[in-house]
Amino acid sequence: MRKNFEIKSKITHDRIRLGNHFVDDFIFDDAEAADIPVNALRVIFNLISIISSEQFRPEDRPKQLSLFDEEFETSNNVFASVKIQNSKISPSGSTKQVIGAYEFLTKFKMGWYKSLNSQGKEIKTFGGLISTPSYDKRGYTTFLVSSYWLKKLLVIPEYNYVLYNLVYNVRNNKHIIFAIWLSKIPENGTSLKLSTFNNKFGLNYKTANDFCFKFLKPARQNLNQYNNLSFNYRYKADLISIIPAKIKVISEIEPSEYPSKISEISKRLSYFRKRFGLDEDKMMQFFHQYRNIPQTRILIEKSFKRFIKNCRLRRLKSTLFQGSDFLKEIQKFIIELYQESRTGKLLPNSYPIII
Repeated sequence: MRKNFEIKSKITHDRIRLGNHFVDDFIFDDAEAADIPVNALRVIFNLISIISSEQFRPEDRPKQLSLFDEEFETSNNVFASVKIQNSKISPSGSTKQVIGAYEFLTKFKMGWYKSLNSQGKEIKTFGGLISTPSYDKRGYTTFLVSSYWLKKLLVIPEYNYVLYNLVYNVRNNKHIIFAIWLSKIPENGTSLKLSTFNNKFGLNYKTANDFCFKFLKPARQNLNQYNNLSFNYRYKADLISIIPAKIKVISEIEPSEYPSKISEISKRLSYFRKRFGLDEDKMMQFFHQYRNIPQTRILIEKSFKRFIKNCRLRRLKSTLFQGSDFLKEIQKFIIELYQESRTGKLLPNSYPIII
């Protein structure tokens, strides 16, 4: 078993596996969702992405469980070291956001934890999810994860998939946590009282109507656009029903036609930057979407083709459109193409936003 984890390449997983034991104990302790900030959720998602190759179901790989016990559960306070790039936590480069995220996870649920290894020996660990974060000026933070929490992240007899980019595309932390909860409920849905939803997600809505239109409606809009699982809802009196609904991604064109490798993506962005006067510092949404979301990248490229064709028909040089004017044109064609798609006909206002 590895005791040191860090990202070896810039390629990240499209989705991560969240073990139900970890979700229940860390995010939904006593059935109530913790109010975990978005940047702290990014630490968790990146941590899981980094260790994903070591995750396993014990019934499938019983020897792996024995190895884990030998490495991590033979004595008290055994930790693994993890290293994450700071830009993964704060794409804007805010040192304050990075430090705040690690401070939260260091203090959150700090305490003594006990577990039994395969020999029945009790192993004790003190701390939160992470301990002793060390901020590196070169752009990384290294921290320790105790054997107690590492086991819940690695040993996953039951788990659900969540999209990795959810923590970058959705700004409301409660919407992200709602998406995690949504992945765990039955396919035929569930019904809960308003008071239960308020308690579960730390909300304070007075009526089911307010909860549906002020919380569920914007949450669904976010998940329709940025997740592979959304939901429908209805209510009667104070009883609210949530029914999961899978989202079909835009797949009308072959992804292989467009940049997919890191080097290809970088060259293409350099072309856009130089030819159309794009400033990455001021146009982060476009650069982030193009780099990290394959479906949106494909849609941008298809929109660009339509943009060039339109310029030729109007006998205009495409380079007349610079900076935000160029992005506004591309956004216009993104909306057109999206609304022509099957998904767009079902969810016309859930198109990607690049401005």
